[in-house]
Amino acid sequence: MSNPQQLRYTKEHEWLSAAEDGASKVGITAHAANALGDVVFVQLPEIGDSVTAGEPCGELESTKSVSELYAPVSGEITEINQDVVDDPALVNSAPFEGGWLFAVRFAEEPADLLSADEYAAFVAGG
Repeated sequence: MSNPQQLRYTKEHEWLSAAEDGASKVGITAHAANALGDVVFVQLPEIGDSVTAGEPCGELESTKSVSELYAPVSGEITEINQDVVDDPALVNSAPFEGGWLFAVRFAEEPADLLSADEYAAFVAGG
């Protein structure tokens, strides 16, 4: 699965969409979902919580392990994806569509977010 060009990426394997109504959706990449294995539980921040770029803000539990979820930007949580809470397998089956995790309103996008091509090179080790 290729990485959508319109998204920005982190080296922790999260993606960030362009802002809609002042907030951007956040999820994990297909690469991360594949590495995790079957996701069976998600712990997400609460609506209204403040998150800090690069800091843990939740957890993803799979049949293999528990992994921390990192905030790609600093801001306020405006929405969580209840569908993924109810059916964590969406993280694996649709990481860039129905498997998004939460939406965040932020003032400033960090300079260290990667383009789709830069993320692909990072994952490939280049």
